[in-house]
Amino acid sequence: MSYNVVVLDIDGTLVNSKKKITKRTHDALTKIQNEGKTVVIASGRPPQGVMPYARKLGFDERGGYILSFNGGRITEVKSGETVYNRIFPNELLKEICNVIKDRRVTINTYRDDIIISSGNMNRYSRVESEIVGMDMKMVDDFAEYVDFDINKCLLSGEPEDIAELEKILGERYGDRIGVYRSESFFLELVPLGVDKARSIEILLNSLSRSREECIACGDGYNDITMLEYAGLGVAMGNANDEIKAAADFVTLTNDEDGVAYAVERFVS
Repeated sequence: MSYNVVVLDIDGTLVNSKKKITKRTHDALTKIQNEGKTVVIASGRPPQGVMPYARKLGFDERGGYILSFNGGRITEVKSGETVYNRIFPNELLKEICNVIKDRRVTINTYRDDIIISSGNMNRYSRVESEIVGMDMKMVDDFAEYVDFDINKCLLSGEPEDIAELEKILGERYGDRIGVYRSESFFLELVPLGVDKARSIEILLNSLSRSREECIACGDGYNDITMLEYAGLGVAMGNANDEIKAAADFVTLTNDEDGVAYAVERFVS
């Protein structure tokens, strides 16, 4: 099978532990784009947090797609066209804020280049800001402040609180929103049916490509669906055993150019 679409998570996958795309990885991905392959970045980050990596890989010149908000929005970088967009049900925000108000948890969403945050600060509250390079704006009443369309909310807190809230919010609202961890300290709240696999399916259909032509690389919990969906699911060597078990192949770690190794072996 010829793999014509390569889908990549960012953190722990495309970038190394210094948050850099190495020369070997850059060159491998540039080579397959020049051969006519499509490269896609699929991340829980907002578009602003993905775009620097997309530009680094030449998406603005060669084409390429961003699947941001865990697949809640698909953007074609060269044209700026939004291919797909799902909106979070804001009517749930007040109830969700009431559930988390006495816990060591911060709730976050995004507007333009700002992360809107509220709740109880903890050691993980500023991690998202540091990862995506966006400033935080703390507000007192999150549900009242967020009167605009959003694609997702992100809860950040102690792993034990996040694990408990995953269960509580999943039981209460699982028929209305998606609730799952992307990290032990991050809980993603997204529109129902949104995940990386579903958005990849939508993108492949728009490109008249099949899942068998797709290779997906990732290392996190929110990558499991795309690893299982893709024709070839590749787990990074730095992923935990649960993620590796969902993959067809385990490559080297992100500090050993695991993406380049997989691309050179299966795509080039």
